[in-house]
Amino acid sequence: MHSLLLRTYAKINLGLQVLEKRSDNFHKIETIFHRINLFDEIKFQFADSGVFFSSSSSEIDNENNLCVKAVKLFQGKLKFNFGIKINLEKKIPIGAGLGGGSSDAASILIGLCKFFDIELSNSTLNEIAIQLGSDVSYFLKNGSAYATNRGENLEYFELKIPYWIVVVYPNIHISTLWAYQNIIPNNLKRKNLKLLVQNFSYGKEKIKNDFEKTIFEKFPEIQKIKNSFYEFGAMFSLMSGSGSSVFGFFEDELSAKKFFEYNKNQYKTFLTEPNFYPYD
Repeated sequence: MHSLLLRTYAKINLGLQVLEKRSDNFHKIETIFHRINLFDEIKFQFADSGVFFSSSSSEIDNENNLCVKAVKLFQGKLKFNFGIKINLEKKIPIGAGLGGGSSDAASILIGLCKFFDIELSNSTLNEIAIQLGSDVSYFLKNGSAYATNRGENLEYFELKIPYWIVVVYPNIHISTLWAYQNIIPNNLKRKNLKLLVQNFSYGKEKIKNDFEKTIFEKFPEIQKIKNSFYEFGAMFSLMSGSGSSVFGFFEDELSAKKFFEYNKNQYKTFLTEPNFYPYD
């Protein structure tokens, strides 16, 4: 194979509960991962030797980033020092709570298997993925998933969202490490997020993101954006991940597109159609 092009889709978190800090300083969480119609593109090309990485984003260090780390871990696991050229066309904002870096890293692992016609079990890929980040494992398979522990314990399930989804990135880069260092875990036992999401009309009032309090206090502009979703008729809105993106569900196309137009000149704004599934 001389070249391969993959799309790497972003995710939103339909609820995020931070339950407790583990002995290894990671946190136990509960969340639902769901992909939206926003993606980076990764192109793989053959090289005689060495790993050559380039990106359209000036924010990414081409020598030291998650994609390069994924290649090196893959090589180490297989003891296979191949040559590869990788170009990343970056469209998912960085530090936005949309999982762009994790999605890219997972697609590197998937892409290398396809490019070199290598069959690896999902458990082997997961062993590499967990070294790259807590939510990288999610992007190895299609579909939505109920995630627990660090986010790597995954239960995939069918989830079609019959609403227009608008995502607004407020041009604020939030470090995931900083967010976790500043959150106070909530140890209270709460309802299963999967049940709330599957019974959305009943459960939506109980779906929360525990990071919102910390993030909104530090960055009040993000809370203003969330409030504006409801002002434009959204029936649900939440910050994704540890921020800073906020998403909302709209029942009608006109309201969704009106809100999209209202925001697009000031913020990076993205629209996903109802019942979107990236691999249909």
